[in-house]
Amino acid sequence: MKTKTLWLFLTILYASFPSESSAQKADSRINAVTVYRDRAVVTRTATAQLSAGEHVLSFENLPAALVDQSLQASGRGVAGATILDVSAQNVFAEAAPNDRVKELENQIKEQQRQRRILDDRGKTLEEQRGFVQRMLQASTATAPAGAGVAPARPTLDEWQKLFTYSEETLGKIATEQQSLDIQKETIQAKQTALEQQLNQLRGARGRQSKTITVRVSLTTPGKLDIAIQYAVPNAGWTPSYDARLRSADRAVELSYFGIVHNGSGEEWENVALTLSTARPSLGGGAPELPAWIADIARPIVRPPDAVAGRGGGGRGGGGAAPAAGQQFNTLNRDFSLELATADAGPVAAGSLAADVAAGVTSATFKIPVTVSVPGNNTSQKVAINTGRLAATLQFQSTPKVLEAAFLSAYANNTTDYPLLAGPMNTFLDDTFVAASSLKTVMPGEKFELALGVDDGITVKRRLINRFTEDTGITNKTRRITYEFLITITNNKATAERVVFKEPTPVSRDEKIVVKLLTPQEKEVGTLANPKEVTREEDGKLVWRVNLKPGEKREFPLKLSVEHPIELQVTGLE
Repeated sequence: MKTKTLWLFLTILYASFPSESSAQKADSRINAVTVYRDRAVVTRTATAQLSAGEHVLSFENLPAALVDQSLQASGRGVAGATILDVSAQNVFAEAAPNDRVKELENQIKEQQRQRRILDDRGKTLEEQRGFVQRMLQASTATAPAGAGVAPARPTLDEWQKLFTYSEETLGKIATEQQSLDIQKETIQAKQTALEQQLNQLRGARGRQSKTITVRVSLTTPGKLDIAIQYAVPNAGWTPSYDARLRSADRAVELSYFGIVHNGSGEEWENVALTLSTARPSLGGGAPELPAWIADIARPIVRPPDAVAGRGGGGRGGGGAAPAAGQQFNTLNRDFSLELATADAGPVAAGSLAADVAAGVTSATFKIPVTVSVPGNNTSQKVAINTGRLAATLQFQSTPKVLEAAFLSAYANNTTDYPLLAGPMNTFLDDTFVAASSLKTVMPGEKFELALGVDDGITVKRRLINRFTEDTGITNKTRRITYEFLITITNNKATAERVVFKEPTPVSRDEKIVVKLLTPQEKEVGTLANPKEVTREEDGKLVWRVNLKPGEKREFPLKLSVEHPIELQVTGLE
């Protein structure tokens, strides 16, 4: 009697606890995704009408690469609800239905049979082509030496008939072979598509997914909205830009886009998308700097048992992947936070707080419309923001290399967020001019837009004179004098600033003396004391001039190089 009573008690006690088999499947959907540069955090929600007591809600068919340590759960709804814990479990899908596999295998065999028929017909056509070619060769062959009487030569009419026959026959063969090639390509495409479907079905046996279970407790029955968050790899976003210079307004319209890719295998359909410039992969603090130690090199002696056990699965294999069915309880916080009273309406349940890696150099962009991104790693372009930035225009030229003026626009990042490095399409008004890239630009930082050649500024460079003279009686020296003229013309109706550079020889030996004659040295500035013409450290002269509408200016450059006559000097024009 006591045994029956104990058994009945244990049965009732066991039934009072929710089991894995009694878990209620949550009909969930993804409604929000935050995408970082190298991962994404997915928010999936479900609504359940629950009775008082403990319940287990399961979220099934989630990505196998889901990061278990990132799991978080939250809820809103009836008062007196508490989230107890959340865990992840690996699940392997069952094998694909055999009838579908057999159907695909039969279709592939049919494609292979049709391909063999076409191959056989192709061989027949090749034999026919060879026969016609041999017949033509035989009709034009001459009798070998010592063969006796030569064969009769075909008449002109017979020649015409023979060539007409061969032309028609070879033409028909070529046409049919082209048709065979097209049919083979079509069959090969069908067979490839069928084989891909078959491989997917065959691979379903070993396909892994994850199931997330959330255990909740309710003191009163009612509706509960559960949201889980988890991070997935193989997802991220990169920036892209369209920069359009409005030359009349001297302004740059900068359109900021995000190229989102989702390779998690999970479809994001009509989700609230947020892009973040934060980089959680770098951690929250600066890395520790290890000590720099110099020591005597000593040979490493391995114990015999360590050598023998190499490659085995010892106890210390902490990096091994969890086995199928293993559960991870990722919550290490107190979940005994109850909802407020029912009179206050829906309130937040006890939940995990997300740790957000944010700083003064990061920003988040909430896309104002819902977005759908397939899970097959295709790219989706979304608009982030469009701003109008005041620009300073400047023309740059290197006349010795190319007699042309390149327009550049300089603007300041007046936004509150950084412009991350990425590709950029550049437009001058409504004309596409270049595909370039933008380096990372912090708020308040200046950046440049290269807009290509503008024929409104003409540049000409001419060698006016080059003469060589030898001087001295005992210590003879050779002096080479160069004289150039650079002409810049502003054909625009607006005043423009032009910056152009010219090289001067840089001496690597004290015996080689370089003198700048025009402009004079006193007219040349430095980086610390800039003038209209400035010398850079590598000997280049830089002119920065402002030209009025229609103005034409000439800039003479004269210099000399002097060295001992017996000295062989390289690098002179």
